[in-house]
Amino acid sequence: MEESLTLEQQGEAAQQFLSGLVREFGLEATVTWSQVDDDTILVAANGDDLGLLVGPRGATLAAVQDLTRTFVQRQSENRTDRILVDVAGYREKRAAALQRFALGLAEEVKSSGEERALEPMSPADRKVIHDAINDIDGVETRSAGVEPSRHVVIAPA
Repeated sequence: MEESLTLEQQGEAAQQFLSGLVREFGLEATVTWSQVDDDTILVAANGDDLGLLVGPRGATLAAVQDLTRTFVQRQSENRTDRILVDVAGYREKRAAALQRFALGLAEEVKSSGEERALEPMSPADRKVIHDAINDIDGVETRSAGVEPSRHVVIAPA
């Protein structure tokens, strides 16, 4: 077992794992990895008909990311860096849709003066909502509840 994997080694291991997973599902995809920042890599599978790896609201994708991260972590005695997995550009599409949704709700809250509690969502989705509304005057966000029911509340400022 390696004592500590470099970011490049982590990317290669994650790419290898995701490629094998795609193959085992009988799907075809090009799997690549890239460095997002000093301690984050993104492993992406792109191809047609990869919805099986995304699942409803990205639930399967979240599991695939956890499995990929676990695979890489088991190859290193020390902590690994942040590993993100995307399939068919789902994360970017989801973020754009959440931003549009959040902006619409922010306008509703500003107009009505009443706060709105959203459905429970993942930490990544909550961050998109917070970031989208952060710079809008007249509204603010906060997270409420306990996992797995943690959600965003949009309130008048």
